[in-house]
Amino acid sequence: MRISAIKGSSFLVFFLFFVFIGRTQNQQKITYYPSNQFTMVGKIMDTQQPFHRIDTLKYTTLSSQVKTRMTRSAGLAISFKTNSNAIYAKWCTTSKSTSAGMTPIAYRGLDLYAKVDGKWQFVGVGRPSDGKNCSEDKIVANLSGVEQEYLLYLPVYSETTSLEIGVSENALIVAGEQPFKKRIVVYGSSIVQGAGASRSGMSYPARMSRNTGFHFFNLGMSGVARMEEEVATMISEIDADMFILDCIPNSSPREVTQRTQNLIKTIRKRHKEVPIVLMQGVVREIGYFDQITGEKVKKQNTNAYDEFMKLHNSGMKNIYFIFSDDFLGDDHEGTVDGTHPNDLGFDRMIKSITPQLLPIIQK
Repeated sequence: MRISAIKGSSFLVFFLFFVFIGRTQNQQKITYYPSNQFTMVGKIMDTQQPFHRIDTLKYTTLSSQVKTRMTRSAGLAISFKTNSNAIYAKWCTTSKSTSAGMTPIAYRGLDLYAKVDGKWQFVGVGRPSDGKNCSEDKIVANLSGVEQEYLLYLPVYSETTSLEIGVSENALIVAGEQPFKKRIVVYGSSIVQGAGASRSGMSYPARMSRNTGFHFFNLGMSGVARMEEEVATMISEIDADMFILDCIPNSSPREVTQRTQNLIKTIRKRHKEVPIVLMQGVVREIGYFDQITGEKVKKQNTNAYDEFMKLHNSGMKNIYFIFSDDFLGDDHEGTVDGTHPNDLGFDRMIKSITPQLLPIIQK
């Protein structure tokens, strides 16, 4: 009995020692830095609030719905370089909840990529805290300690109010380069904003930027991309090398007929030769069964083409049209809810439109 007790005590001492060592190794000191020390990517214009996409104080005539969407940080990312062996983040959003059709990570979380052999590769995510505005999370650990370039995407559906990036105490962290060239503004619906994507970096403008090296700016306005006069004026004042109009899904067939030409003409008035691309809306899967929805989508897309052709036949130059017939494939598995593409649907959409856009961009 005495020998067994001694052996048991020794085992306990060794066990506690290794637990202590393990905890000490895992609890390394992390230093946090405000994100404004690094490079903002995806910023359409200067704003008073750093994580807003549009200066809503300047455009006072925009509807309250549009203004609200423009406070959300879809498409924004932070570019930085570090040799840290771990990356953490602290951030706050105005929202505490998510939506039925989106992951919490896409809605309120963060999405980290690293540049590996000249290509952007997914690293890890920042998971938002349940029921709290502010979160803190370890995105990745056990890195090599070799300096790498990173891109940290912000939430697509929440207003981000603060963001700090954490690295190992003695690690170097500096601002990264602007990773993409040119300015391609994508105006559109929740599909542009990123609804249905599993992570913010999986929204189609973000993926197209990483795939092509061209900068696709996210001007998605979930549910309210209706081509109003005030929005057309605001878009026309954005400095851009190309405008992509993916706004047909939010406009009624009548609005498509009434507003499409005005939107394009308003942009053309300020941008005499910049390419303008009008896209049909995705064919909603639910429309194969819901006959009212199916007929509405057909009218939206038919009317969009009709209005485009009127401009084309009138002699307007450097305008282009993209049909949506093959955006989601033909197996009916490309959406999360019958309307919004899932990651598979976005992948198919990207493969469809990229070959059509690149020759225009590269002219």
